[in-house]
Amino acid sequence: MASVAGPTDPTAAHGHSFGKKTFHKPTYCHHCGDMLWGLIQQGFICEVCNFVVHDRCLKTVVSPCSSITASLIKNPVAHCWSEPFHHKRKFCNVCRKRLDDNVSIHCEICDYYVHEECQDFAVADCRENATFLPGKNLACVRHEHHWREGNLPSNSKCALCKKTCWTSECLSGYRCEWCGMTCHAACHVNIPPECTFGILEPIYLPPHAISIPRTEVPMEAIIGVQVRRKDTLSREYSCLYNNDNNNGSSLSSVMKRISIVLSTGCPGSYQPPSPPYFPARSISEEFSSGDTGRYRDEEYTQPHAGGRDRDKQNKERDDRDEEVIKVYDGNSSLRRRIFRTIVVPRQSPLKQVLILALRAHHITKDPNSFYLTDLYSPDEAPLQDPTPVLNLHRKEGKRPAVFLRFKDRDNDKGEVRVYPGKLQVSQAFCTVPVDSSTTVADLIRESLRRFGFQEYGCEDFRCSEILLDRGVTERVLSWNERPWEIMKQLGRDSIRQMELMRFYLQLKQDPHGPNVALFVGNLPPNLSERNYENILTELLGKENKFSKIGPIYYEYGSMVITYEDSEKAVRAFYILRESRFEDKHLLVMLLPNLEPSMIPQGVQPLLIFVNVKSGGCQGLELISSFRKLLNPYQVFDLDNGGPLPGLYVFRNIQNYRILVCGGDGTIGWVLQCLDNVGQDSQCSSPACAIVPLGTGNDLARVLRWGPGYTGGEDPLNLLRDVIDAEEIRLDRWTVVFHPEDKPDDGNKQVNSSGKKRQKLSKLKLTNEQIKKQVVGASTSEDNSQIFVMNNYFGIGIDADLCLDFHNAREENPNKFNSRLHNKSVYVKMGLRKMVGPKMCKDLHKEVRLEVDGKLVELPQVEGIIILNILSWGSGANPWGPEKEDQFSKPNHWDGMLEVVGVTGVVHLGQIQSGLRSAMRIAQGGHIKIHLHSDIPVQVDGEPWVQSPCDVVVLKSALKATMLKKNKFKRRPTEPSILPANGEGGKSTDD
Repeated sequence: MASVAGPTDPTAAHGHSFGKKTFHKPTYCHHCGDMLWGLIQQGFICEVCNFVVHDRCLKTVVSPCSSITASLIKNPVAHCWSEPFHHKRKFCNVCRKRLDDNVSIHCEICDYYVHEECQDFAVADCRENATFLPGKNLACVRHEHHWREGNLPSNSKCALCKKTCWTSECLSGYRCEWCGMTCHAACHVNIPPECTFGILEPIYLPPHAISIPRTEVPMEAIIGVQVRRKDTLSREYSCLYNNDNNNGSSLSSVMKRISIVLSTGCPGSYQPPSPPYFPARSISEEFSSGDTGRYRDEEYTQPHAGGRDRDKQNKERDDRDEEVIKVYDGNSSLRRRIFRTIVVPRQSPLKQVLILALRAHHITKDPNSFYLTDLYSPDEAPLQDPTPVLNLHRKEGKRPAVFLRFKDRDNDKGEVRVYPGKLQVSQAFCTVPVDSSTTVADLIRESLRRFGFQEYGCEDFRCSEILLDRGVTERVLSWNERPWEIMKQLGRDSIRQMELMRFYLQLKQDPHGPNVALFVGNLPPNLSERNYENILTELLGKENKFSKIGPIYYEYGSMVITYEDSEKAVRAFYILRESRFEDKHLLVMLLPNLEPSMIPQGVQPLLIFVNVKSGGCQGLELISSFRKLLNPYQVFDLDNGGPLPGLYVFRNIQNYRILVCGGDGTIGWVLQCLDNVGQDSQCSSPACAIVPLGTGNDLARVLRWGPGYTGGEDPLNLLRDVIDAEEIRLDRWTVVFHPEDKPDDGNKQVNSSGKKRQKLSKLKLTNEQIKKQVVGASTSEDNSQIFVMNNYFGIGIDADLCLDFHNAREENPNKFNSRLHNKSVYVKMGLRKMVGPKMCKDLHKEVRLEVDGKLVELPQVEGIIILNILSWGSGANPWGPEKEDQFSKPNHWDGMLEVVGVTGVVHLGQIQSGLRSAMRIAQGGHIKIHLHSDIPVQVDGEPWVQSPCDVVVLKSALKATMLKKNKFKRRPTEPSILPANGEGGKSTDD
């Protein structure tokens, strides 16, 4: 029974090493998805990656082995790993085993799933979401499908043959990470390579319009995902930048330590393993040397198997006279206590043990360049015994262990691959012969000649060392360093790191332009520009001072600082991220750059804001889904700096849309920030859609986005609804509070959350003009306060209930994580108000109301609600159904407000249940109210107790364009994103 992966076998091009196998439980072909039939030797299995295949499918295999997949990547991109989790009905993309019973992680950006112990062998082939190149014509840009194998959505259909291509039995089938197209493994090679982003193309932020500064900053830090092991990462980068950049060995060691907190890939030139080939073992479970994990413990444990299975396997191995050996690939892996295990017969020849050790670490180079040493031997001499397994030194309670070493003393010369990086050449890489005397300058000169850049001077370029062990880390090499010595040094620390190291050519001038922007937040609000400059300069030091500061968002204590040197910007990023000011950690984000000219005609990129704290707390799930469906650089977590970073990034785009995932308060927050930055943006009033995550969601109800997102709707359908939505205008209103003259109270008045309300003097010119019109020249500007109202303004009993709820949530925020619980709290508080003292009794005597200059006589009420939209209190309509009276039919763009009254808590309950309507009082476009005593008030759900004052409500000069969901409902479609050419299901009206 011999292996079939030989030099003449077509599957050798894909790197597999197949051997016949007898499977003792139902097993499925990873190529076609069908079951393997037969009693013995039903099919073949790859010794390295566990790819299972029929005999009939053997010659048509297109999936590469995990040992060579990294070498097929032109530009590696690190994955953005999630926290460990138990994923159901998923398969590992490295070892191809089920994830059900083991802790696993996945990429937040693409559908890449791995066991924790397989993470070292994950390939850094995440989507390349930022590919802007200066000088490249938009008409010349072509995107190719980014295929990911397995873990397809259920009921996926092949785009070519239209048959079902998903399976729940094995890792099979392909899906494009850009457009969502799904297909069989055999079919995907016949699909045209160009991708147009599918049905989401109208809102997709194309990668060729985005640039990011450097690869040293992980994507987690750029898009706001919490970076795990943050302290370790920061210390390592601090160490890196405090060293001399010319000190190759110290920097290399730092980069290798950093690499343990990031993701993976591997280059390496693939050469088929040399003969002899050894057969795959036929054992009761489908575990081979490729399945044994890379561990961080000294004691051996078998992944993917329980205790009984492990005991059974150990007994069977003893019966078959086999030995389990730990394999370390260098000094670094020994220090980190990371090893792989192989299972070999005790009489195995040395050559077989060496080949299996190389396979365990996914190393495909010629075995004659490597040798093994006994880890526990005193002198660590190379193994010479023809059958070394029985003679290995053993420690009590531990497996025998060996070192895998590179013959560096016998190899004074070799070959390295040099990649063009962002240079526009047709070649994926060039192979350059090097020896111990070759310098980086020689390498650059020879690479330029091979790439056809003889006319360029060597001094215009630099060469970078890219490490792909658990991430993508970069170091610029000095001209006098020696590439082959760097390779050999890495080989001593880790053979796999030597395989994963690449050399990249770059223009010395930053290809992404001179400016790198950092968003800095959590500084004290309302300081002067000079004060902000002094604070940042003191934290950064003069050597890391920024080139420019601004814009500054004074009321938020946030700003953007710009650097012309990307290396200095990265240093500043890590320094500020670890800095504190007034006992608060600074918030720092490295912002991507957008090039508006590279956005195709007709595309309106969608800027997505998600409030993970709103209502039912489904925000984290939505963030993950949207980052997979769209470009992750167009999805922003409002918990990291609020809306300002996203609005700054999109400031130069002339036509874009916004999707706000949150409650009514979140929508108001985004609109308020739009007011602040609109004058500095190309698009001053982008249309806003809503995914309702809050408790009430009244504005979302009026705009047909629903009462609240429950998690049951496919996020893809939400995005399709945004594409189909129509733009409408939303009236916005200015609410001005001018308290009676009380010198000690005016500046100190706060709302229930302890935040000082915004002063009139801090607003725009339009609002200052409003103040002069309303309050008059004799009033005190410092005491006047102003709000922008989108939904409603309440005085009395409804504001009192809102205030009680707000205070309760502030005291115990963790209890208010369910929409149903929040509503039940409202009900309980209402019942207490019914039996307790009535704070707002005889409200009509404490309030004087004028509408459009006319005094309105108030009925006996306990509350007054001024409505801009016909939804209040989670969907109730206080105005009531249309009827014949002196009032016109209201809407939210007619320039009119509706004033209604409620008689008490019981009346509020009846309105919310739909049994009654409120009392219609007035309708007009200019409302003036005088409060004679302390009364609870609320503006769009922001409650406080207001002292006696004059309140004026009038039409705001600020505009809001909203997106209203179309009435039609789609029939259920396949969960995958259909291609842009319309193949597959279509949306239809009911």
